[in-house]
Amino acid sequence: MTIAYTDLMNLAIVNLRLTLKIVVMVTVLMSVIDYVEQKYSDKIKSMITDKPLVQIVAASLLGAVPGCMDAFLIVSLYIHGLVGFGALTAVMLSTAGDEAFIMLVMAPEAALKIFAITIVFGIIGGFVADQIIKRFKIKTCEHCKIEVHEEETGLHFLKEHVYRHILKEHIPKLILWIFVPLTLVEFLIQNFDFASLMSSMPVLALIVFAALVGVIPESGPHMIFLVLYSKGLIPFSVLLVSTLSQDGHGLLPLLSYTVKDTFYVQMFTTGFSLIVGVVLHIIGV
Repeated sequence: MTIAYTDLMNLAIVNLRLTLKIVVMVTVLMSVIDYVEQKYSDKIKSMITDKPLVQIVAASLLGAVPGCMDAFLIVSLYIHGLVGFGALTAVMLSTAGDEAFIMLVMAPEAALKIFAITIVFGIIGGFVADQIIKRFKIKTCEHCKIEVHEEETGLHFLKEHVYRHILKEHIPKLILWIFVPLTLVEFLIQNFDFASLMSSMPVLALIVFAALVGVIPESGPHMIFLVLYSKGLIPFSVLLVSTLSQDGHGLLPLLSYTVKDTFYVQMFTTGFSLIVGVVLHIIGV
């Protein structure tokens, strides 16, 4: 297999643009959340932080909204310690990322069913994840602490919070952790015929494969399952498992902050999706 230098450059440029787009969105979200947190910390704590079930339900509902912004929002809130691991898990189970828009075009009826189902499974999975974390005393990362001053001006906020805290501390790692995985995954998708391989697999093997592929921090692989489903080559259960397991670009900002928590979420969403898929296969869905 010969790969042209220009192809590699084009791939790198496309993914650099996407990386910068994601970084800009995450930077804006983190800046807004930083500002809101320091101004209304007590109200946020009483309304959201102290109510795990409210977090989980809200996160799962947000995840069903097409696009990655909902996942970025929950990740930013999690990094700041405003929501817990259950909410983080819920949004990752329910989100289909940007591919949700394409699902609505290619398979609208199935897409609407999946959005409704993933909301329910997001709430269930988020609650279970929260209980597991507490029951086994699994230690997640400490939230991102920022120093708050009594008399803080807009200029001080921009200098200390946005520039020193977000731009200098988080953004370099964020760019690296987003650009490298995106480029690697896109390279593999473009140069290997995964669709032919999957179309010949038994349903149970496809379910396992769909759950495992969801670990990849990119929504491209999910598109393969969507195309196969639209052509009638795989059952609904496989598409559902793929949607539950994959997080789109949603986890990439978390990966730049804590690899450990990213691993925990991926383990849970993959395992949960696999269990759902196997049960659906047994009952013949």
